[in-house]
Amino acid sequence: MTRTHDPQWLDAQYNNRARIPEHAQIFARWAQDSACARERFSPALDLAYGASAAETLDVFPARRPGAPVLVFIHGGWWRSLDKADHSFVAPAFVEAGACVVVPNYALCPAVTIETITLQMVRALAWTWRHVAAHGGDPGRIVVAGHSAGGHLTAMMLSCRWPQVAADLPADLVKAGLSISGVFDLEPIRHTPFLQADLRLTPQDVARLSPAYFPPPDRPLLATVGAQESEEFLRQNRLIRERWGEQAVPVCEAIAGTHHLNVVETLARPGERLHGLALGLLGLG
Repeated sequence: MTRTHDPQWLDAQYNNRARIPEHAQIFARWAQDSACARERFSPALDLAYGASAAETLDVFPARRPGAPVLVFIHGGWWRSLDKADHSFVAPAFVEAGACVVVPNYALCPAVTIETITLQMVRALAWTWRHVAAHGGDPGRIVVAGHSAGGHLTAMMLSCRWPQVAADLPADLVKAGLSISGVFDLEPIRHTPFLQADLRLTPQDVARLSPAYFPPPDRPLLATVGAQESEEFLRQNRLIRERWGEQAVPVCEAIAGTHHLNVVETLARPGERLHGLALGLLGLG
């Protein structure tokens, strides 16, 4: 057995709740800050982008028409958390001049990662078609995502949009920002605490691992917390190695952050992640 298929080692590498004892307090803070964000900014909540109950999104409207659009995809190993836990991402970007969209998706094991990926395709198609009504410019959509959301961000950059629907442009997503993303699902297939919920097959890994795809012609910025596990640091380097510097012009570990508090820096003006996102939105 190779180290990368050692179950105990893989659990230690990928089980971030076990690695971060204060995770419950962090999630509680996210929920509280998100409730405050919704109260302050009066977003349009639970707009349907698809047929199932899980296919809804929240829109924090822009203050002026024609604003760039940030779509934020939450993490949770495709099996936990909710858009309502992540409204805290929106305020700083709305104040900087953006429109912010936060989609939900169904969770494993009720659905597969492939189903979730297709749900995000529908959420992005909805955004392109409808965001102008909320002050957003459909020609300036940027996707950011954390952890599983980082994986889904890379998947959206790789999507062949005109094959989804004839009205969608090939460059529907202008750029992506991955925070602690997972780009090769093969080790995840062997990670015990995830296996029962994710049920990945070798075929799934090949179909759903961005590291195995050709590089897109739009940029992905790959970031990770500097205090994260060896595997998360490796996954972040891997997408640069596989896609190249042109497709992944930024590949960085964010100093002083672990897997959970790194995403909080996205929402704080003056922090590196916030600045990277503003740059992609044309607001930097």
